[in-house]
Amino acid sequence: MTVRFEDIIAWQKAYKFALATYKATEAFPESERFGLCSQFQRAAVSVPANIAEGYKKISKADKLRFFNIAQGSLEECRCYVHLSKDLGYVNLETYNTLYSSLEEASKFLNAYCRGVVNNTHPTDSL
Repeated sequence: MTVRFEDIIAWQKAYKFALATYKATEAFPESERFGLCSQFQRAAVSVPANIAEGYKKISKADKLRFFNIAQGSLEECRCYVHLSKDLGYVNLETYNTLYSSLEEASKFLNAYCRGVVNNTHPTDSL
């Protein structure tokens, strides 16, 4: 049973991805500070933030709406991960780390959403 949004594995994985994104974007060129860097960071932060916001929503539809926004932000980040590599802003090791972290967060979020849809997720509010 979860008592806080921090207990949700999908949130933990998304938070880890957001931290990795911030670490990776520190090395982006200054010219990208208000471009790709900003967009990437905002999308990455949106994932755990929307999971947290959706967590306490009472209705299944409200929960799923926020979780779906998080899923969309993950897909946006997928594009930014590719751009970061192809523009030479991250090396192959950082790319693989980001992509792996994104995939893991996506897998757990999709599973959590399926649990909400099927009423098989742990009780998430008291």
